[in-house]
Amino acid sequence: MTVGRLPPSVRVEVLGPLRLLVDGVAVDVAGPKRRAVLALLALAEGRTVTVDHLVDALWPSEVPESGRQALHNHVSRLRGHLGPAAARLETRQDGYRLALERDELDVAQARASLAEARATASRDPAGAFSLLREAHGLWRGPVLADLTDIVPIATAVEEYAQLRREMTDALIAGAVAAGRAEEILGLAAASSAADPLREPAVLLLMRALAATGQAPEALRIGREYRRRLVDETGLDPSAALGELERDIVGGAAGPAAGRPEVPARPTTRLIGRESQVSALHGLLAAERLVTLVGPGGVGKTRVALEVARQKGTATVLLAAPVTDPAAIPHALAAALNLKVDHGDVLSACVALLADHPGLLVIDNCEHLLDGFRDTVDVILSSCPGISMLATSREPLGLAAEHVSRLAPLPLPHPDQDPSLAPSVALFLDRARRVRPGPPPTPEALRTVADIVKRLDGMPLAIELAAGRLSTFSLADLRGRLDRSLDLLGGGTPSVDARHRTLRATIEWSYRLLTEDERRLFRQLSVFADGVDLDTAERLADGLGLASDPGSALARLVDASMIEASFEGATRYRMLETLRAFGLDRLTATGEDRTAAERMLRWAVELSTWIGDAMTTEREPEADAVLRRELPNLRAAWRLARNQGALDDAAAMVVALYNAVAYRDLIEIRDWAEELADDPALDACPHASAVLGTAAEAAYHRGDFHKADRLARTGLEKATGDAGSWHCLSALSVTDLARGAYDDVVEHSLAAAVLAGPQRENLGIAALARAYAGDLDAARRLNDRGRTGAVSPSMISFCAYVAGEIESRADNGEPAERHYVRAIDLARTSGATFLVGVATVGLLSVRAGAGRVHEALGGYRDVVEYFARSGNWTHLWVTLRNLADLLRALGDDEPAALIDAAAAQAPDAPAVDGRRSGTPAAPAAPVPGRVAVLEVARQAITRNLTRP
Repeated sequence: MTVGRLPPSVRVEVLGPLRLLVDGVAVDVAGPKRRAVLALLALAEGRTVTVDHLVDALWPSEVPESGRQALHNHVSRLRGHLGPAAARLETRQDGYRLALERDELDVAQARASLAEARATASRDPAGAFSLLREAHGLWRGPVLADLTDIVPIATAVEEYAQLRREMTDALIAGAVAAGRAEEILGLAAASSAADPLREPAVLLLMRALAATGQAPEALRIGREYRRRLVDETGLDPSAALGELERDIVGGAAGPAAGRPEVPARPTTRLIGRESQVSALHGLLAAERLVTLVGPGGVGKTRVALEVARQKGTATVLLAAPVTDPAAIPHALAAALNLKVDHGDVLSACVALLADHPGLLVIDNCEHLLDGFRDTVDVILSSCPGISMLATSREPLGLAAEHVSRLAPLPLPHPDQDPSLAPSVALFLDRARRVRPGPPPTPEALRTVADIVKRLDGMPLAIELAAGRLSTFSLADLRGRLDRSLDLLGGGTPSVDARHRTLRATIEWSYRLLTEDERRLFRQLSVFADGVDLDTAERLADGLGLASDPGSALARLVDASMIEASFEGATRYRMLETLRAFGLDRLTATGEDRTAAERMLRWAVELSTWIGDAMTTEREPEADAVLRRELPNLRAAWRLARNQGALDDAAAMVVALYNAVAYRDLIEIRDWAEELADDPALDACPHASAVLGTAAEAAYHRGDFHKADRLARTGLEKATGDAGSWHCLSALSVTDLARGAYDDVVEHSLAAAVLAGPQRENLGIAALARAYAGDLDAARRLNDRGRTGAVSPSMISFCAYVAGEIESRADNGEPAERHYVRAIDLARTSGATFLVGVATVGLLSVRAGAGRVHEALGGYRDVVEYFARSGNWTHLWVTLRNLADLLRALGDDEPAALIDAAAAQAPDAPAVDGRRSGTPAAPAAPVPGRVAVLEVARQAITRNLTRP
């Protein structure tokens, strides 16, 4: 969610029938598909929803050929529904985002109100009750009932049903605590009737009845629930029911009792774990054994103890101090307050547990896994009334075990108020204990957000960092986080020794691994963003492990040293704190140099595969791999530069030429230009190809002089076809931008001889012929290129060229078909640059056909795309076309400003012969780049909102 008001106001309501309001006025959104798109964008709560996700949701069985275009049309019409707020629906790199503030989406408002009420209930019960009652009223009926055939929406509907149950429970409890139980008796009865076996609802109804003087009725409800539960499930209720019945009989839950007593709270508040605690209660109601698994410092103990506290009668065994498996039964006996003078200690414990149903929590099992596994197995088989919650850095491995993984605390989103993120809230809470003072400034909150991100949202690391504010300022702390493993130490003697420093808690887990597992862990740490399964197994094979590579990998996942993600392709990642530890251990064991060499070899091989695959029909797959592996390739690039591995860096850049030419991955263009400026490049066998690739990058940036110089220098150094082709290709597009059409044809045809017809060179020559007015020659050249095209982006490029040719022939309908095909193909292949230029041509055709609203909306999106990617070469073309449309609409002043700015811009391409006349001189001074973009944006918005 974004911070600050975004005028004009928009509100989307999903807690009932879908409803859209713009500036307080309801807007009718027609059609199930369009309503589904609006719902999916709203449910993302400010996050970008990818085109693939939207298409798969709308057409789950089979996407029609026109599916993506239909989606685009729905988005375009949604912008029309938004009217003056159309800018709220943003086009992002691979999808769309609906920018909403927290109070502009009812479900986000409900969730925030629930959290606020829980946080303030103890000090202001009346205020919390009022807040909950207002939030409960946000539900207006069946949630999105006409859209539940859309799977992601159906999933969200289930989630919101759970949220409503939590809201209802909190409202009933809040009314009892505020002394206003009579106001919610009907709601409490309805909640219990809706799910007669849900114990929390029954207990809340009993409390409400007792608080209004109806103790006999409350006890009758309890008796009926106990009998119903046994009859229908064969289970007994939890101990909480018996305790409540005793309280009611003794008057402790009567009208004067106020809030029911709870065990004393821990010295610090548990922050950001409400949903996990609630989920564990639900699991323990259905499962005999739940193991809470996660890396050291993620907060497993604290969450488990909160579950035990809320249960009230749980037995807690703190296992970390137990160092001998033989001592486990004695530790359990001590936790049970059981003295065993003779006989088998475990048998005595089991006998006691069998007679006292309830919850047993065993905290920190990982260091004596076999011993605790055997003990738990005995209790499970002998004590049917006992449920168990274990915490461990890896599962126990029992058949009855349900594993629940605890993730780090959520981090702040870029467009979210940082203080709303649980990780930031934890830091601020602990920081106030060390350094009390006024609320943090926005700048301080941004610093805290950066700190918690760099600490992975790990609660232990956050608490240790906040404790260091007794010594450092916020800025000093952030500046020293590269030493976080040692900086975040010095815990008090009362803290578990494993948790006194961040390094100590990781070391605890590391020592529990075998040597093979440690070696694999160390080698994996060089990958900044994890690896896929194939890479992990090949890496393990290359290490010559004595154990099976797959088993070693699985053990690291089980031990919470790496995380396995199954969204799309399987991927294994490390938290940054664990990765920093792994890199330290690499250096300590003397393996850092070989690990770096292995990383660079991987990067060169992968880049080469990506480059080769992008010239084939496998281009979409290669694009997905490139984008997925970019963080690792970035780390490898910097490693190559730091170590002076010039040949490896050059091999990566040359292999990724298609990313430079056709994708908005700006940093790879920067790599090429950085390498071209390296004096050592002369000795590199890839020198001419690097210079040609850097020339292509300079062309996209609009520096035509530099592009020409680099390409010609590369041609002089070229000793083979590959280097010459890169340089000739860069020269041809630079010449095209400068309007030197004969030179374009010469260089393009020479490049085509070297690379064959499957590349873009014939199409570039065709563009030059078309812009020079020879449309027949342009068609012949493009037909030759189309025959040889193999990859989706090259087929797309040929379609784009065909659109340009027909556009200049004033054949609007075939031009539009070619442009649309070019856009669709480019999107499937990830060639975002082609999407942009083809969209500019398409908008020009639509504007000429009088489809003004479509053209203006499209210009808004494509202007933002080129502005984000820094591609002013094509942004000027877009702005000039927009100026033509504005002039046709009679909006002359912004048109004149845009044309004047383009005329003075050194990176604006030459104007082709289709434009006629001299633009009127602007009444105001010629704007710079930032100003001309604002002129364009305001003109688009103004003309879109005209009646």
